[in-house]
Parts: sequence; C-alpha cells; structure tokens
Amino acid sequence: MNPPLIFVLNGPNLNLLGTRQPEIYGHETLDDIEALCAETADALDLAIDFRQTNVEGELISWVQEARNMAAGIIINPAGYSHTSIALMDALLASDLPVVEVHLSNIHRRESFRHLSYVSRAAQGVICGLGPHGYALALRGIAGILAQADQD
Repeated sequence: MNPPLIFVLNGPNLNLLGTRQPEIYGHETLDDIEALCAETADALDLAIDFRQTNVEGELISWVQEARNMAAGIIINPAGYSHTSIALMDALLASDLPVVEVHLSNIHRRESFRHLSYVSRAAQGVICGLGPHGYALALRGIAGILAQADQD
C-alpha cells in the first residue's frame, strides 16, 4: 500500500530563499526545506510532491491537480496569501485538508501581510517558525489524516 501523498506547494520568490532577506527568512534554501520535508514525511509514512512556482495560475493548477492525487496540501503561498482570492477558491474546492505555512510571522510584519485569504481554506496555519514550520505542518496533516481514518 502506498503512503498518503501530500502536495507541498510553494509560491513566489521562495526559490530565492537563502539569499533573499536572510534577516527575515533565514539562510536555509528551498532545497534545504525540501530535504527536511522528505525526511519528516518518511518518518511519518507519508509521501510528498514538493513544488515551487512564481506563477499564480500554475499554483492554482497544482491545487486542482491535488484534488485527484493527494491526501492533503501544505502550502506556503508567500505573497499570494494576501492577494489571491482565486487561490483561496481553488483550495476550498479541493476538499482536502490544507495547512498554510509561512517562514516569518506575518502578524509581526507590515499590516498588509496580516490578512491571508488562504487561511480561510486552511485547517491550520503555522507562521514564524522558519523551516521547522514545514515539519510541523507535515505532522499536523498526518494527525488530520489519522483522525479522519478513525471517524
């Protein structure tokens, strides 16, 4: 039996991690975060499909793809958190458990970052814990799936 597949989706500018504003986002790269996710998923008997894009429509297409392939979605929508109603709608239509992740604490930053449309579609939100937030999100999704199996 195959382990449940979790889409780990990353939005714009996250490909620049490690060099872009390290005082906010840290020195870890997206490759470092992918390795952490793979290790964590393996320990939880989950499979991951880890992706990054700078294109809003591509991110939405991936969410729609997840509807038929995945057991859940972890998403760091980055700047699209605060602007994309279309992404929120796609996540709501997915009928999958969603956990939103942000490396920085969006509530301690500029006021326009305090609102996340994606949060309306998320079962949980993790922010401000750096790359460790992704590992926590995977643990959260594992718990959500285990609970759903019991119900």
